[in-house]
Amino acid sequence: MSLLTHLLACAFGMGSWVAINGLWVELPLLVTVLPEQWDLPSYITIIIQMANVGPLFVTLMHRFWPGSLKEVVVIYVVVSVGIVACLLLAFLWDYTSPIVGTTHSTAFLILTFFLALVDCTSSVTFLPFMMQLQAQYLTTFFIGEGLSGLIPALIALGQGSGISSCANVSQMVNITSDNETMEGTIFRMETRYLPARFSTLIFFLLMTAMMVACLVAFFFLTRQPKVWELSQQQLCPSTIILNSFDQILEDDGGTGRGEGYSCPKSTKRPMETHPEKVSYSVAKLAFIYLLITWVSSLTNGVLPSVQSYSCLPYGNTAYHLSATLSSMANPLACIVAMVLPSRSLALLGTLSLAGTGFGAYNMAIAVMSPCPLLQHSQWGDAIIILSWVLFTGTLSYVKVMAGVILRSRSHSALVWYGALEQLGSLLGALLMFPLVNIYGFFQSADYCSLQCPV
Repeated sequence: MSLLTHLLACAFGMGSWVAINGLWVELPLLVTVLPEQWDLPSYITIIIQMANVGPLFVTLMHRFWPGSLKEVVVIYVVVSVGIVACLLLAFLWDYTSPIVGTTHSTAFLILTFFLALVDCTSSVTFLPFMMQLQAQYLTTFFIGEGLSGLIPALIALGQGSGISSCANVSQMVNITSDNETMEGTIFRMETRYLPARFSTLIFFLLMTAMMVACLVAFFFLTRQPKVWELSQQQLCPSTIILNSFDQILEDDGGTGRGEGYSCPKSTKRPMETHPEKVSYSVAKLAFIYLLITWVSSLTNGVLPSVQSYSCLPYGNTAYHLSATLSSMANPLACIVAMVLPSRSLALLGTLSLAGTGFGAYNMAIAVMSPCPLLQHSQWGDAIIILSWVLFTGTLSYVKVMAGVILRSRSHSALVWYGALEQLGSLLGALLMFPLVNIYGFFQSADYCSLQCPV
């Protein structure tokens, strides 16, 4: 039963961000068809942040009308919406229409909003729901959340999404010399995209299947003995009650419920109840929440907007390896957190600084595009790939351990985790969107036709 529950928790976590992560890894193929081209990542980023209306609505409902929204019902609704949106995206992703005189991929952008609405809302529903299970399943949930990036990346890699090669092509031109015009031939390098092994339709159908697996896993998780007992006997209703920050600090027995709410003691054995509550001062809790906001702004808002600008100058292979290996770094960091957990705030702060340093290097390379450092050297390829992997890995470990720490505090602490995660993502996206789309601060690179000094 324990192994089965771990598998269910992993599949449930996998559905939290699999749809949006699927869009990111399919980008090399999408940008060759959709009219937004390499501006598409910044469009996706800002749409994701617009979808924060979902978690904001859930949070406000539970803050001012506690008990009006049932957590289990909300999860069923959002996952079902995700399944429908993924299915529609499989058939409508390349539909375009004119908007203010410019052609845009309207169906793709609208359905991306609904997928983002599902994934953003999962931050304030999926994680608090895991409070109803034993503590060891929380790390498994984070592993599943990491797999939500890895599995689509592996599928896209098998698909050959956006794989290209450089071809030497000839072009006839008119050459004027001494008032005479002659025809001549010039040769230039051009990027040729290889056909994918299977279509985007199949890719999005596979994403739909993963969302269905998430729904099935959640159904069986709600039938686990502890969750079933709570829901049937209504000892502790499975609704989110969002307390104020001060209430999180109160000694409420780790339940995260406000004063005056009485919950009968569990009849389980001591080892099956929540772990012993760890006491943290207001300053330490504020530091943890600050780390969550900062790390989320980098990993979900700032750096994803410029990954193509930082990697494509080194070639298509470097871009694919950085995207795939950094996706693998996420679940590996979760496994490390399970095997070597550390609640040391000094360590988490140090890892956050290290991850920020790697992110700063990635950003600097993106600013230098299309002619960054070590462009014609294998060292340049290796460093940018390693930097993206270490950036993702270090900050993923910080996020997991922050979740484990707050899980030992209260249910409400996990709700605040999700809310601040989305806030950080929003701030990062709002910062990057005008830089990428309005001011054109970053320049795209075509590796085959680059004219950079060696």
